[in-house]
Amino acid sequence: MPELPEVEGVVRSLQPVVTGKTIHHVTISKIIKQAKEQGKECIIKAVDPDSFQQAIEGMTIKSIERRSKYIFFHLEKEGNPYLLVNHLGMTGAWFHVSQLSDITEEKFLKHAHVLIQFDDDNWLVYSDIRRFGEMRFLHELAEHPPLLEMAPEPFSDEALPHFLERANLPKYANKAVKEVIMDGHVIAGCGNIYATEVLFKMNIHPARKLSRISQQRKIELFETIVHVLQESIDVGGSTISDYRNINGEAGSMQHRLKMYGKKTCPTCNGDTKQKIISGRNSVYCPNCQH
Repeated sequence: MPELPEVEGVVRSLQPVVTGKTIHHVTISKIIKQAKEQGKECIIKAVDPDSFQQAIEGMTIKSIERRSKYIFFHLEKEGNPYLLVNHLGMTGAWFHVSQLSDITEEKFLKHAHVLIQFDDDNWLVYSDIRRFGEMRFLHELAEHPPLLEMAPEPFSDEALPHFLERANLPKYANKAVKEVIMDGHVIAGCGNIYATEVLFKMNIHPARKLSRISQQRKIELFETIVHVLQESIDVGGSTISDYRNINGEAGSMQHRLKMYGKKTCPTCNGDTKQKIISGRNSVYCPNCQH
């Protein structure tokens, strides 16, 4: 699943090619429409596909930003602001092309579900192989309350105080540290890949209870999270499984990962172990992480 660095890479790639463009026409795949007819929420959330299409046609994309693991498209029509919120799920990808045949990977072309044609005839295509991603058209954030509950951006001045305040709450004391740092209410954007890398860097066992970590170590933990996220942003994120930047571009952080997906510890050369924590598979070194 794309995490904060991967989403940041997508946003930075989208900004120069679609900012200021006006949406001329929108096409929704038959798969989404059929799912809606069956009462299922598939990619386009809380509204039927036809209403979604009619709502965003004629809109101008004023700006694009990342918020945690979400992409915010700030739209405008007749002077009124709107918001299109996108989460990439596990396999979501954006393509900016002059024609659909420019999408060269067949699996992404086959699963193109939202096709946006601009007034310059170029296309912005959202493809999602497993269809776990989502799009929400909103008049304001309050229409989807979970978006208001996200922690501050980890690079902001408010993030560390927020992290410490939340991490010191009694409800987190007996939780595994990995579960806590993957909680978007505590820190924004740190998922399984980077939580694994951070805890290995700090020699902390992913199942260690948060109450067993000192305040100073919590500060160091936060600082390490920020460092690892920034390092990944700088190299375009991690291309694992079906993640792509726009137009199928890959990142290179996967070549720098020390523990995620590894069978041997790069420090002690011992075998790694795996443990399910908060529903996610956690790889760690039993010798180096305590």
